[in-house]
Amino acid sequence: QVQLVESGGGLVQAGGSLRLSCAASGSILSIDSMGWYRQAPGKQRDLVAIFTGGGSTNYADSVKGRFAISRDNAKKMVYLQMTGLNSEDTAVYYCYARITTDWSVRGNYWGQGTQVTVSS
Repeated sequence: QVQLVESGGGLVQAGGSLRLSCAASGSILSIDSMGWYRQAPGKQRDLVAIFTGGGSTNYADSVKGRFAISRDNAKKMVYLQMTGLNSEDTAVYYCYARITTDWSVRGNYWGQGTQVTVSS
């Protein structure tokens, strides 16, 4: 069984910063990719930032230069440092990981989501 648990969301004023954390736990053999998506009310879930299988990073154009993704492989954690937040960043942020379990089963996993609200 695999779990992703996010933390760090909250209410912040426009121009402020927040740091999200996500911890993966369970019967994990390897983490193939790990990152963040977000979903605003009435909109689809979109990629924010991710470490790909090759170890490179991808960012949504809307967050480039403002958000930074980082990770701690030993702790199986990924972080999202968000700066210069604006109202368009308001959304539920979901941690995502593609994981191979101890039974060599590969699957996509999601956290429960953490709300980020930016007030103007």
